[in-house]
Amino acid sequence: MEFGVKRGAFSAAASALILMSLGGVAVAQNSKLKDVELCNGVDRRSAEPQIRGCTALIEAGKDSSQLLAIAYNNRGNAYIRKGEYDRAIEDFEQSMKLNPNYARPLNNRGVAYQKKGEYDRAIKDFDDSIKLNANYASAFANRAATYLAKGDHDHAVRDYHEAIRLNPKVEAMWSGRCWVRAIIGKLQEAVADCTEAIRLEPNTAAAFDSRGLAHLKMSQWDSAIEDYSAALGINPKLASSLYGRGLAKLKKGDTTGGSSDIAAATAIESNIVEIFGHFGLQQAEPVH
Repeated sequence: MEFGVKRGAFSAAASALILMSLGGVAVAQNSKLKDVELCNGVDRRSAEPQIRGCTALIEAGKDSSQLLAIAYNNRGNAYIRKGEYDRAIEDFEQSMKLNPNYARPLNNRGVAYQKKGEYDRAIKDFDDSIKLNANYASAFANRAATYLAKGDHDHAVRDYHEAIRLNPKVEAMWSGRCWVRAIIGKLQEAVADCTEAIRLEPNTAAAFDSRGLAHLKMSQWDSAIEDYSAALGINPKLASSLYGRGLAKLKKGDTTGGSSDIAAATAIESNIVEIFGHFGLQQAEPVH
């Protein structure tokens, strides 16, 4: 669950920063422009084109240290997309050496550490990134997601508050806070957060899934089933939505449908019953 996103996200370095600095002669070189475009993520079908473009710029070594720092940062993001977190960390560290005042590679190294389960190291990187840029909404959101992974809900909510204040137009920030609020029992607030997330991005499984949890905990079975079904329409393999919908169906007396959903959920995520138990939701017999 990522905000990076469940419930989180990484931002690509601004392409203008590289393009503005290439100069007349360099801009005229089509191969250089192509590398710049690739390094800035113009081709999102896979991580490989971005890695290839950034590598070409790095190996050419003709740009300023600030621009090479962007190239290393962007390549690190591409390695995160591939799940190669150690290689990503190496690139982020090289980016920081080239430009110690660049907040993005600190944030992004934090994301890599978070993906590796090294939560304290991740939080330290987000802290340092925020010190460099106090208005860096993504760093607050990524730190919130990391606190959530640690089970520190109070810190997670506070960081999501700040992330939303700084950038209220990002769906994942609203759905992230919705998820935490649903877990801790601030259910009306959770529903409002997820509704805003869905308004911003209607095709988001995370927000429907989180709002489904809030409705489930409010014993609003029909609303829970509707939200979970919407989430599954976007991501049919989302175990939390299958399990939550199964619980709601059982509560409505649909033993066959509920049991089917729960079986499908546990086949995808074996510890889903335990996870929902932490939310205060146990598998129950149907109410007749």
